[in-house]
Amino acid sequence: MTAADSLPGRLLRLAAERPDDVALRHKRRGVWREWTWSEYADWVARTAEGLRRLGVRPGDRIAVHAENRPEWVVADLAAQGIGAQTMGVYPTSPPAEVEYLLRHSRAVLLIAEDEEQYDKAVAVRDRLPHLRHIVLIDPKGVRLSDGVLTFAELAADGERADYARAVAALDPGSTAILVYTSGTTGPPKGAMISHANLVAAGTAFIEALGAARDDEVLSYLPLCHIAERLLTVIDGVWAGLVVNFGEGGAAFRQDLREVQPTVFLGVPRVWEKLMAGVEIRMADATRLKRAVYRACLRQGRRIAPRRMADATTAADRIVLALTEVLVFRALREKLGMARVRVAISGAAPIAPQVLEFLWAIGIPVREGYGQTENTAICTLTPPGDVRLGAVGRPLPGVELRIAPDGEILTRSAGVFQGYLDDPAATAAAVDPDGWLHTGDVGELDDGYLRITDRKKDIIITAGGKNVSPSEIENRLKVSPYVREAVVVGDRRKYLSALIGIERDTVGDWATRRGIAYTTYADLSAKPEVHALIQQVVDEVNAELSQVERVKRFTTITRELDHEDGDLTATQKVKRAAITERFAERIEAMYR
Repeated sequence: MTAADSLPGRLLRLAAERPDDVALRHKRRGVWREWTWSEYADWVARTAEGLRRLGVRPGDRIAVHAENRPEWVVADLAAQGIGAQTMGVYPTSPPAEVEYLLRHSRAVLLIAEDEEQYDKAVAVRDRLPHLRHIVLIDPKGVRLSDGVLTFAELAADGERADYARAVAALDPGSTAILVYTSGTTGPPKGAMISHANLVAAGTAFIEALGAARDDEVLSYLPLCHIAERLLTVIDGVWAGLVVNFGEGGAAFRQDLREVQPTVFLGVPRVWEKLMAGVEIRMADATRLKRAVYRACLRQGRRIAPRRMADATTAADRIVLALTEVLVFRALREKLGMARVRVAISGAAPIAPQVLEFLWAIGIPVREGYGQTENTAICTLTPPGDVRLGAVGRPLPGVELRIAPDGEILTRSAGVFQGYLDDPAATAAAVDPDGWLHTGDVGELDDGYLRITDRKKDIIITAGGKNVSPSEIENRLKVSPYVREAVVVGDRRKYLSALIGIERDTVGDWATRRGIAYTTYADLSAKPEVHALIQQVVDEVNAELSQVERVKRFTTITRELDHEDGDLTATQKVKRAAITERFAERIEAMYR
């Protein structure tokens, strides 16, 4: 086996070729620490030896329950390198979900970040017969018991040469990682992804995106998700990127400003929040600043279609240079987007209006489409031909076609090995010819893929019309005042919607108008807020056909939450759970 056959092999190669270049950075208590490629590889090798000392063998599974930090990827590559498999647990997962994932995966070892995650594991440990060891990254406040040690102790000893021999013995076709699906329609399923799948993903994306030696990324989306795993681990190692781990949470915006990444992946929610944040700041700015910003934004929007097509004129470039000096260069600096070379939106559809805004202020966001089951390899918008509403063209080596019922089918070297212990679901997902049935409905237009919706989410009205709820929901969420929107209307005479307001922007709006409120529920129930959201709904309805229009809506009086079962760990709405939980409110909209 060669370094080209696995990510651990690629890591060893980078450690030999670029030993003194920076590979990782981590910010803790306001201070950034760096690791070179040589130090990174040594850390992984020591951790791998620690896993072997604890009895982890090829084919075993270890779980990592932590926020994004260097120890996450070190443990991942250490396990991969000795033929074991890594499975991630979302930091927000409640104990019941932790139990399900650890039991279903039969994990023999858990790496927990701190006391909070440790306590979740301890609460369910007596129901986990396979779990033999718990390793703590940050043991502060924890009284260590038998079978528990720290990450520092785990990675105390080990030689890179021993690790290299294990890496050389890897089978490219063996399972490298286990990624659990989001579970929007049932219990999460464990997708088995091989070393060959990971290498295919790294190769495809580096070919499509290019890679510079000084490229930097900020790791902030959950590493359990294939999208962040792609950027932080797969592309991070395959392309030799500098991966930065900030303090996360409320510090995310500051992390972004300090890192100024050159490659950035955002889910639509991140881009929507970025746009909403700009609009809040501009609403609170002086009259002169607002006027200058709006004038520059008008010009940016006017030229944006030509920027997307790489067809700006000399006059356009003069106008853009002026808007840069007046507003946009400083604005992108504050947003953390001053150096961005590649900006991608993925994991869910993004509203065209949001993309248009981002291009108008000089952030060249391109859409991509992929799934856990194809190691995120499917489509990406090429530079110089961005088409609003489309998610790009097939990546190198990807075959794409539309089934007679409209379902998107894809075939490539990224298609996964199947679901753990679920042959029926595997057979339903991948047909005998190797085509992955994505569960999404879409169409091909001049080689570009357009996604309509999830196959299971299509609404059929009482009049027999097919309606895509996600397209309507995305239009509603373009508003800085709307955080969540769930459109309902299956077998009904018209569509209605459950709408969750954006606390920050609506709160700012209310404060500036002297509207007093106490809680989120109180703010949501204000008649003035209802009128504000009605304006948003009316504006969206004006762009839709009669059958697609939202006739009635009700505001949700609490924020949707993963721990309450409203959202998946990746913040996707569990549509069935929401419609059941708010059944009375929904029925009221049809009375």
